[in-house]
Amino acid sequence: MKTVEIYTSPLCGFCHAAKRLLTRKGVEFTEYNVAIDPEKRREMMARANGGHTVPQIFIGDDHVGGCDDLFELEQDGKLDSMLAA
Repeated sequence: MKTVEIYTSPLCGFCHAAKRLLTRKGVEFTEYNVAIDPEKRREMMARANGGHTVPQIFIGDDHVGGCDDLFELEQDGKLDSMLAA
């Protein structure tokens, strides 16, 4: 399974929803709290081509986007193959 990284902040409902989906699927992920780590926020924005909202989700080297993008991949049946590839 590919590595999964998610940039979050503690009060973000979309962040919690994305993490719930990943957890429900049994996916381990690394979480970075950008609210307390300004360097991680800069890193997130660089990796996400300027994306500044949370969550920002990465599977391997691929930038998935945010929560809606993650759920769209799941709904389209593409998330499992992306995780496994």
